[in-house]
Amino acid sequence: MSKNIVFMGTPKFAVPILHELNKSSDKIVAVYSQPAQKAKRGQKLVISDIEELAQKLSLNVRTPTKLDDNEYSYLKSLHPDIVVVVAYGKIIPKFFLDLPKFGFINLHASLLPRWRGAAPIQRSIMNCDKETGVSFMKIQEKLDTGPYMLQIKTSINNEMNYKELSEKLSKLGAKNIVKCLDLIFKNKAKFINQDNSKASYANKIKKSEARIIWSDSANKIIAKINGLNPFPGAWFEYKNSRFKLLKAKEVQKKSGEPGEVLNEKLTIACGKNALEVIEIQKEGKKVLKINEFLSGNFISKGTKLR
Repeated sequence: MSKNIVFMGTPKFAVPILHELNKSSDKIVAVYSQPAQKAKRGQKLVISDIEELAQKLSLNVRTPTKLDDNEYSYLKSLHPDIVVVVAYGKIIPKFFLDLPKFGFINLHASLLPRWRGAAPIQRSIMNCDKETGVSFMKIQEKLDTGPYMLQIKTSINNEMNYKELSEKLSKLGAKNIVKCLDLIFKNKAKFINQDNSKASYANKIKKSEARIIWSDSANKIIAKINGLNPFPGAWFEYKNSRFKLLKAKEVQKKSGEPGEVLNEKLTIACGKNALEVIEIQKEGKKVLKINEFLSGNFISKGTKLR
């Protein structure tokens, strides 16, 4: 028998999962997403990726500013069998959690209990992790602490950035979401409690973290560059302008103080080794390959960046 599903999600990461659920034999009775946000330029209201998809699929869309008593009553009227949450961006109130027969199931982009919280993908890259994955878990009152029924692992290479890893994990989630729900509906899902002693937390990325600290090792700086690409972007200052680094590689350093430009190709000394810039973006300008950038910008050897 077809089940009633409510989906809660907001960013592009959640889009493939909603697509897969919509193709299943179950019925999506409502889609919840964050309200439209003002764009940085022009201050126009921009709807979320999930709201946009839901409209295209002619699904019932809800974008409440908060999950209150009125929203609880509406959700209850839908008679949901399960609520699937993927990067919704709001804490689900405790009194909501017992409403659906099979509870709230969350797709989290890490191997829980590692990297609980808002930015698991960025933190895994910035921490130079070699492995991550997705966890299908029950939502409980405390953030990302519920038992999981399935974890799928995948590797992280040194060149992978946030966008690439996010897309990879999203596809893993989409590939397995229908199978997970089928196990739950047939009461065949086996949930495993998390080991709280092994928990780590992926706090939301602060703007102050994006500044490059040249005394860090090249390896750590490149991990920051990759983890914050494309947004907000790791940056440095030169002549009162910000420059984002989008791609770089580590090279051996024979001399030079941290932040010192070592040659005309914009190789920059770090606390350990150096980084060779591959892609760069001056504030207000487009992303350029380093050769394109250097044809119109000159940062001389010996310059100390900050």
